[in-house]
Amino acid sequence: MLFEYLTTDALLGKFFEPFIFENVPALNTTPATVFLNEVANCDIYLGIFGEKYGYEDADGISPTEREYDCASELYKTRLIYIKNVQIRDEKETLLIEKVEKELVRKAFVDINELKTAVYSSLVRYLEEQELLRLLPFDATLNNYATIHDIDERKVIEFIRVARIKRSFPFDESADFKMVLSHLNLINGERVTNAAILLFGKDTQKFMLTSAIKCCQFYGYKVEKPIPSYHIYYGDVFQLIDQAVSFVMSRVDAKVGARDKKVSVDIDLEFPQEAVKEAIVNAVCHRDYTSNASVQVMLFRDRLEIWNPGKLPYGLTVEMLRGHHKSIPANPLLARPMYLFGSIEQIGTGTEMIVEKCLNFGLKKPVFVQDVDFSVTLYRPDSEISDKGEKQDTEKIIYENDIVKSREKSREKSREKSREKILNLIKDNTFITQNEMVELTGLSIKGIEKNIRLLKKEGLLDRIGPDKGGYWKIIATK
Repeated sequence: MLFEYLTTDALLGKFFEPFIFENVPALNTTPATVFLNEVANCDIYLGIFGEKYGYEDADGISPTEREYDCASELYKTRLIYIKNVQIRDEKETLLIEKVEKELVRKAFVDINELKTAVYSSLVRYLEEQELLRLLPFDATLNNYATIHDIDERKVIEFIRVARIKRSFPFDESADFKMVLSHLNLINGERVTNAAILLFGKDTQKFMLTSAIKCCQFYGYKVEKPIPSYHIYYGDVFQLIDQAVSFVMSRVDAKVGARDKKVSVDIDLEFPQEAVKEAIVNAVCHRDYTSNASVQVMLFRDRLEIWNPGKLPYGLTVEMLRGHHKSIPANPLLARPMYLFGSIEQIGTGTEMIVEKCLNFGLKKPVFVQDVDFSVTLYRPDSEISDKGEKQDTEKIIYENDIVKSREKSREKSREKSREKILNLIKDNTFITQNEMVELTGLSIKGIEKNIRLLKKEGLLDRIGPDKGGYWKIIATK
């Protein structure tokens, strides 16, 4: 009944695709292989525990407990519902006791209570993932920022440029609050996320990962030594200028002769317009709810620009190479960037990148949609011809090295998060998970994952009930 409910509900059916083992057809494989593979591939493990423990394998473990343990080991989101019954199998009781030590579970009496409980949990999940936001992220009012966090001088400079480039209907004498209101960036004293990104006094105070990371590498892959690495902070206009300057100041230049004219032509390895457009697109269209930042990486043979996010529905990588409709991921952010002259809002940006590079005699740029979106601009072939066979070999393996490097970076980030949590608990054993969210900047899901890992490592335990109990640090590294 719950499976049918999830597939037919008007809201949940749009977001969730439930799987139950009972609906699997006859297959030439073991049941254990099927259900454990599905647990590994799922986003949410939803368990319904009743009175019977069920079938036991050779080790005396039921498929349900195997599934639950697998979901725990893989740090899946686990939602557990316990049916109220008078009599329960002893092993089922032990399983439920194990669950209660790790999770906040929900009890139910009948299918209606179960449906209500599941609906509440899944809607909360969608809200935490910001999939049920009524407005785009950039148009959402920031929970912590106010009009006092906006730099009035930046707004005045924006007006000056926008008047020249797009005939903006205000001049520098206009009240800056009126200008922000005209751009739909404020509501009373509260400001939107877009306002902070555009004109914030300290943008990264509210959105740390809006910074841009720029790296230069000697070779063809991510490896030390790294000759140049900078993390740039500021509003979106400052970030774009800094990232473009990082790239253009580190590529080779060919200086022309003075035999025919006084001025000297300087040809850089990339057309600056293409580099800037690629960085502008990464800043304007990225997913600002992601914990990742835009990365600009200059290799010996190419420039890669990664941005956390996915193409809007209806756009494909192939469409980017030609003229296509404009579907900004952050529409409230895009309009001021258009008025400032940074973008055109007519879907010509990626087409221009391709055209500029080809006219410059470079290879066609490559757009890739994977976990992140990336664009690659290639440097002139003549600059890397001396590498020969070694170059081809390194090109084959550099992608794996990048993946490993990023995973190592994520693991370091996770370790720092766990250290933050342990330090907070050390100072206050009665601290709540919501308080941890405010003090660490992690999501509630991130807090729960790190706590599960700390418990698994034997570093942390919960003494007493979830409400009224306290945290105990078992050991410290």
